[in-house]
Amino acid sequence: MPKIIPVADELSKTFWDGVNDKRLILQHCAACDRLQYPPKLACQFCGSGEKLEWKDVEGKGHISTYIVIEDGRLNRRMPDQPYNLALITLDEDTSVNFYSNLPGVPPYEVPVGSAVEVMFEEVAPDQLIHEWKVVG
Repeated sequence: MPKIIPVADELSKTFWDGVNDKRLILQHCAACDRLQYPPKLACQFCGSGEKLEWKDVEGKGHISTYIVIEDGRLNRRMPDQPYNLALITLDEDTSVNFYSNLPGVPPYEVPVGSAVEVMFEEVAPDQLIHEWKVVG
């Protein structure tokens, strides 16, 4: 399935640099001890802007729910329909969620509740993205 190539901005550069190093790095607020994704200028929980730092996370989670895209409008993904779009909840902080197509899992066969871990796929020369794979 063709993937969208990310374009990092000043706020997301640290995140994408981590992905290119095969690391999952999220913003952590030292004021309230919470993780957040996607990156923001201030903590989405307590509003602190001065206490944000970057933290490596394990990259483990579980599948909370999913849908199957059958009639999407993204031209580059139309040939691959139907495809899964799963909501992944991070185990380290259940307020952090990611989306995944779950490579290798057939449409309509997503094992909701199953453990997943982050993996990294090359989408362009020297550019990786984060994806999630079912484990166990």
